[in-house]
Order: sequence, then C-alpha cells, then structure tokens
Amino acid sequence: MHHRATPRLLPLTTAVAASLLAPLVSAQSTPTSVLPSVTVIGNAERLPSIAGAGQVIEAAELEGGRVFTVNEALRKVPGVHARDEEGFGLRPNIGIRGLNPTRSTKVTLLEDGLPLAYAPYGDNASYYHPQIDRFRRIEVLKGASSLLFGPQTVGGVINYVSPEPPEAFGGFVQLAGGNRDYFNGHANVGGAGWLLDYVRKEGDGARDNMGHEIDDLNLKAAFDLAPGHGLIVRANHYQEDSTITYTGLTQAEFDQLGARYNPFKNDKFNTHRTGVSATHEWDFAPRSSLVTSVYYAKFDRDWWRQSSNSTDAQCGAGFVNARLAGTVVDPNSCNSVQGRLRTYYNYGIEPRLTYAHSLGELQAGFKLHHEEQDRQQINGTSPTARSGTTAEDNLRKTDAQSVYLANRFDIGNVTVMPIVRHERIKSDRTNRLTGATVSNRVSKTMPGLGITWNPTRDLTAFASVHKGFAPPRTEDLLSNTGTVTEVDAEESTNFELGFRAKVVPGVNVQAAYFRNRFQNLIAVGSIAGGSTPLSQGKALFEGVELGAQAKADNGLLGRLAYTWLPTARQSTAFRNVANQALVGVAGNRQPYAPKNTLTAAAGWTRGGLHFEVEAQYVGKQFSDFANTVAPTADGQRGVINDYTVLNASLNYRVNTAISVFLTGKNLSDRTYIVDRTRGIQVGQPLLVQAGMKYAF
Repeated sequence: MHHRATPRLLPLTTAVAASLLAPLVSAQSTPTSVLPSVTVIGNAERLPSIAGAGQVIEAAELEGGRVFTVNEALRKVPGVHARDEEGFGLRPNIGIRGLNPTRSTKVTLLEDGLPLAYAPYGDNASYYHPQIDRFRRIEVLKGASSLLFGPQTVGGVINYVSPEPPEAFGGFVQLAGGNRDYFNGHANVGGAGWLLDYVRKEGDGARDNMGHEIDDLNLKAAFDLAPGHGLIVRANHYQEDSTITYTGLTQAEFDQLGARYNPFKNDKFNTHRTGVSATHEWDFAPRSSLVTSVYYAKFDRDWWRQSSNSTDAQCGAGFVNARLAGTVVDPNSCNSVQGRLRTYYNYGIEPRLTYAHSLGELQAGFKLHHEEQDRQQINGTSPTARSGTTAEDNLRKTDAQSVYLANRFDIGNVTVMPIVRHERIKSDRTNRLTGATVSNRVSKTMPGLGITWNPTRDLTAFASVHKGFAPPRTEDLLSNTGTVTEVDAEESTNFELGFRAKVVPGVNVQAAYFRNRFQNLIAVGSIAGGSTPLSQGKALFEGVELGAQAKADNGLLGRLAYTWLPTARQSTAFRNVANQALVGVAGNRQPYAPKNTLTAAAGWTRGGLHFEVEAQYVGKQFSDFANTVAPTADGQRGVINDYTVLNASLNYRVNTAISVFLTGKNLSDRTYIVDRTRGIQVGQPLLVQAGMKYAF
C-alpha cells in the first residue's frame, strides 16, 4: 500500500486562503483594474530596468514557430541548454550557463510567479511539466535579480505566464494531428473574468513502445474586490498516462538494433497533479503594492519499470549480457518489475511588497513553505505486477522560511540595486522500514548588487554580482539501514556584464559576459538505479551569450540565440559524496556543458501568411567526469557529438476566425544522441503536423 503523508501546515494555509477568498461572496467576477501578478520580468518594455540578462518569449513567437515542446522554446534563449529525453518535453532537462541540465535541478521554475516544481527545496527534479501550448509568455531571468526568487539561485529563473481572464466572451478550439499517432486538441473559453483552458495531447515518443497521453485542465478567474484590491484564483488538474522506460540503450543496441529500439513495453508512468493558488494585490499608493499569494499542490507519480539503466541487473545477468551484445530481449521473460511510487505535497504563503519612494523603489517579501515526500519502492515478481515486497518506504519533510530585501536607487540614468536574501531550511527524513530518522538544517544569506545605466532610451548597460545558493539534497542516499550521507549546499559567486540595445528600429540585441565560480557544485545528480554517482567539487563557468531579433517593414524577420562557453572546468577533482571516491580530474570539462549552442531563425510575414524556418545547433559535449571519448559498452559514457535540428512552420490566417498551419520538426530526420546518463537516449525523429484553429 502506498502511504499518504498528511500535510501539517495545511490548516494554516487553508485559513489564510479562506481569508483571501472570503470577499468572493460579494465580489463581482469581472476583470479588475488591479490585476494581481507576481512580476518576474513582465513585458519586454520592463527590460531596461532589469539589472541582468533577461529575455521574454512572447505568444506570437511561440505560435509563429508552432513550438512543440518547452525544450524547443527555451533554446530560443541564449545561455539556456535544454536537453530532450522522451520526445514530448514532459520531463525537461534545463541547464543555464553550463550547469548540468539533468532534471532541471539548477533552475527555479515558476508558473505565474509561483513554485512549479513539486518539491523545490527537497527534490527539485522535473518529472512534471505543464504543456507549452497554454502559456502566453515565457520569462527567463539571470543575475542578481534572481535573488528575489528561490530557492535555486545558482542558474536562473524561468517563469511561465498563463493568459489573463478576459472581460469579453470568447475563445478558440484548435486541433492538430500528424505522424507517430500525434494528436493535439486545445480548447480555451473565457469571459466576465473567467478562463477555462484544456489541452489533450497524445502520440508516440522518441523510441518504440513509448506512447503518451496527457490531459491538462486549468481554471483562472479574476475578481474585483474593492477599490485598489484585486484577486486571481487558479486551479489545475494534470494527468499523464505513458508507456515509457527509464533505461537508455547500450552501445550495441544503438548500433545493431537502431535508435528507436525499446523492448520495455511493460514500463508504465502515471502522474496526477492537482494545484490551487490565489494571489491578492492591494495597491495602496502610486506604484506601491502588496501582493500576497497562497498555493497548494499535490503530485502523485507511479513509475513501474523493469530496467532503470542499461546495466540494471534486476532481470538477471543473462538479460544484461544480451543487451550488451545487442541482442533483442523479451521483457515478458523477466519476472521482475520495480514500482517507484511517489506522492508530494507542497504549500505556502508569500507576501511581496513594492514601495515607491523619492529615491527609487523598495522591494521586500518573505515565504513560508512546507513540503512532504512520500516515497516507496515496491518490487514485483512478474513483468506486469503492481504489488510485491516493499524495498523502500521513506517520508521526507521540509520546512523553509525565506526573506528578501532590495532597494533600487535611481540616480539620473543610473540605477543601483543592492539585494539580500536569506534562506532557512529544516529537513527530516524517516525510514519507515527501520524507524531510522535523521534531520538536517541549513541557513544561508546571499547578498547581491545590480547596476543599470541607460544613457539613451534605446541602450541599457547592466552588471550584477551575487552569491548563489541551492539547498542540500540527499536524493536517494538514505538507505534502508539508516545510513545517511549528507550533501553540502551549493554555493557560487556569479558575475555578469552586458548590454541591451535597439540598434535601429526593429532590431534588438542583447549580449552578456558571465563568470560563475562555484565553491561547491553538485554535478550530474542522483540517477535512480545508482549508475551515476552524486558528486561534488569546485567548478568555474565562463562565457558569452548573444541574442538578437530583427523585423523589417517588408515582413522579413530573423532571430539569433548564441552561447559560447569556453570554460566549464572542474577546478577540483569531483568526488562521489557517498564514498568520497574520485570520479573526476581537476581541469576536465564538466559533463553536459557544450561549448557552443546556437538557434537561428528566419521568416516572412505578409497578410495572413507567416513562414518560418529554424535551426537549433548543440555542440559536442562529454557525458562523464572523466571526459571519456570512446563510447563504452553500456552506452553511459562517451562523447556526445554535435547535432543540428531543422524546424519549419507555415501559418495562414484564412479570416479573423479561422487559421490553418503546417509544421515539421527535425526535417532531415536526423538520428542523434542527446543523453547517456542511463544509457543512450535519442532525439525525436521527423514529425509532421497539420492543424486548424477556430476563434470565436
């Protein structure tokens, strides 16, 4: 039986939410002049005030390119390396400025400014991600301003912004289909301050026996409470039913059976996420406000699988040897399956104050956050068993309190913003099989400073420096015998210097130099099955990123996002945190840190026609600390060669209500490797999709 944790702070959070929602009894459900929001960047017009590199991807760019996954979208941002996994972008692997992208653990992910990850303090891994289809904007923020959010301040902040509830009744229905059994249905309807959005997506993933079915239902409503007071409430239910394996390919399987080979048809992945949140804004003076958010989410993840990596021995030595030899295996002959069953709760409250004064603007806030992880492993004795022996039964709880204070001083066309953030975190871990319990506490203060200079309306120079921090994570290092290996917190000193400019009308450029020195970095991450050690050491990342957008009066457009990362160095040899064994070599390059990444697009718009072609290039990268070049038999080590993916889209607006589109992803149908952490994982093959949208 899968135990369910009982939230301790839920009554407090519920009481706070109830106090905010009580005015709804008499409130009018119409869009309010005070439309509450937690601002990360906002629209592109706010960029001149941001003391750091930032980029906003608007809805027109997402729709014009018919973006298929969040990975594809984020590659449009310089400094971001988004690695594919299963082909649908359901579990994105996002790295910023050379940091390891595995499970997006180095990034703070937000939706409408609120935590998106199911356990951002205790297990900041992305096994859930909402569909890119339902967002109207993506904001990516780096530098000292990321201290306004947390707890991950080592890489950057990514905020997905959902559409606002409309006043007038309207909406749309969109249907699309394509090869690999692809179907995407999207319905959106709203009015009078309400918005209902539903996405149904299904199709085959990057390999055989990898099918996905996703339902994403969202409700958002705005309420006018009183003069100067507004409230937005949100509710979400997401579920995924996938046939998907965790293991990658051995080198012989890849060479002899092909990139799409996957025999593990019995592996099942099911998730359910339900979340609610409310944001209240009180505008009490010009350019001054108090924005208070409460949130709650429950996430269930059950993954039944017969192999967790390319050398997993649960099916026996003969099974492993056959895979290493590139021989077809039958998973029905393996009387073993492991269920990795997880339930997560997180909830909290976060007030954020903005106060304008004669010298500039004060920002202050705090967050009270609680999360619980209920983790089990059940070992079954048949290929499709859903019960068996309990091999792991852990309960992990985290209570976190954070506070930040920043003040922007406006001195002519120069702004200076000192900022400080403090995190205090307490974690408890209990092995319910043995009764062993262990606790961990950590507190950290992170200062930062951001400076902008706007000599003209069209030019902004910026610089920032801040201390980065990420809370310690124990992953799966609490054994059933009570053995615990503590993992140190991540700490870094991050510096950037750059500029944003409107070169000529229609042409915008942003460039930045960055240097991030880690006093301690957790690399690669803990991969289920234990094949990749959780390791730490000192590291240095240094490089340049360049972004440019151009749009001419004749309808021609172009975009560029380039990152040059000459330095991604292990300053010290990395050590396995479990046994302190050396796993790296000082001076070696960090794994999964390509030296060059480039996304370039060109397009043309005329009347109702829009055409766009895009190339996404990812340079060569290593897959282990030793920088192994020749592939190993298990497929888990060896260089990952560079690759380029070509995409194109054609959109035609028939009239104000009807539009049609045709899109192709990986037009050359190139086979390429994206990951080796659990064996070889490959990118999605050629996808061709066509669809129609009807707006009303």
